[in-house]
Amino acid sequence: MGSPGYVPLILALSASCFQADTQIPLVIATWPDQVAAVEAWSSLQSGSCALDAVEKGLHQCEIYQCRGTVGYGGNPDEHGETTLDAMIMNGDTMEVGGVGQLRRIKSAIRVARAVMDHTSHSLLVGESASEFAQNMGFLSEDLTTNISLSMHTKWLNQRCQPNFQKNVLPNPETSCGPYKPIMGPLSKNHGIPAQIADVHNHDTIGMVVIDKTGSIAAGTSTNGLTHKIPGRVGDSPIAGAGAYADSTAGAAAATGNGDVMMRFVPSYQAVEYMRMGIEPAKACQKVIKRIQKYHPQFFGALICANRTGGYGVACSKTPKLNQFHFMVYNPMKASEEIVDCI
Repeated sequence: MGSPGYVPLILALSASCFQADTQIPLVIATWPDQVAAVEAWSSLQSGSCALDAVEKGLHQCEIYQCRGTVGYGGNPDEHGETTLDAMIMNGDTMEVGGVGQLRRIKSAIRVARAVMDHTSHSLLVGESASEFAQNMGFLSEDLTTNISLSMHTKWLNQRCQPNFQKNVLPNPETSCGPYKPIMGPLSKNHGIPAQIADVHNHDTIGMVVIDKTGSIAAGTSTNGLTHKIPGRVGDSPIAGAGAYADSTAGAAAATGNGDVMMRFVPSYQAVEYMRMGIEPAKACQKVIKRIQKYHPQFFGALICANRTGGYGVACSKTPKLNQFHFMVYNPMKASEEIVDCI
């Protein structure tokens, strides 16, 4: 989506420092966004720690507007504004920095890192998060592009379809707002239209990194759900939901329908499964199946890595998605991989 050309996929892997069968350092990331994985791996090879590599990798995806669902100029809300969510977690110290509904600041992951480094808080949201970012020296600038403006105009011309309102008047399936709640026996549960579950309108770049010392970090970045209600914050900046890291057990990161996934703190649950000795792929699968029990039609995927660098991925099958693509870099490989959904 208006992105510069991608860098070559394969990097020379400097494995001379490692045993032939070692699985760390490791970079694993959701979706085939090679620019993020390449940048994180290059950072590790240059001596960066896991935390810095996550920040650098996700920032690169924000610059390149990966898939149009990360960074500026994508996925406008009902008002036509692009807002950003991001988080980063240090698995050594259990510190977290997150931002939600960040406005007018291009690098959400760097602001999230500033929340971690320069406050005692874990999450800042909305206009106040943007004010904090400006105080930290980040430039305030318009996140709108011709593409995001076009997306919003098209949506308005389609009578604001699809949208995320329910139990309101006028009927949100046929009309734009402003909306008012339906009360009492006349209330009708207007479900979200089927097309809203399109996997291309809410992709999060999630990343897990293990450096050569065994330190683990994880993070996310996204511009959220297309045509979301202003003020909406999804799972991505929530510790344990969008991502979670614990250097004594492993880390995980999620992508998909965040309004559903955040209710199950999937990244935390996957790490706890790995702490019990469950291998990463099985840990991811158990989490996805737990969500499917309540939301069988949801879309979501989870990447998992244990403390030794073993990794696994699971995704929920939908009519539009049978497989999930992700990136893996370690001393043995630098490649895009695919997993069949369950």
